[in-house]
Amino acid sequence: MDEQLGKLRWRCRRGMKELDLLTLGYLERYYPTASAAEQQAFAELLEVQDPLLMSYMVGRETPADATMARVVGVIRTLLAE
Repeated sequence: MDEQLGKLRWRCRRGMKELDLLTLGYLERYYPTASAAEQQAFAELLEVQDPLLMSYMVGRETPADATMARVVGVIRTLLAE
């Protein structure tokens, strides 16, 4: 599990500082207690290109996958903090 978290942490390093903070925030705060489906959706979300990921984060676009959309919603709550 620690190796997997290390790989995800590395993949959270994006080209945009804002995305780094949001994805790392989710990884540290919510990922450990997320369901297996949500953990998988988060891993898939990290495969998305930065411009689309940013569109998800600011609400311009919504992922078609319902589980991924839920994960994005949780990550977006970090914007309000």
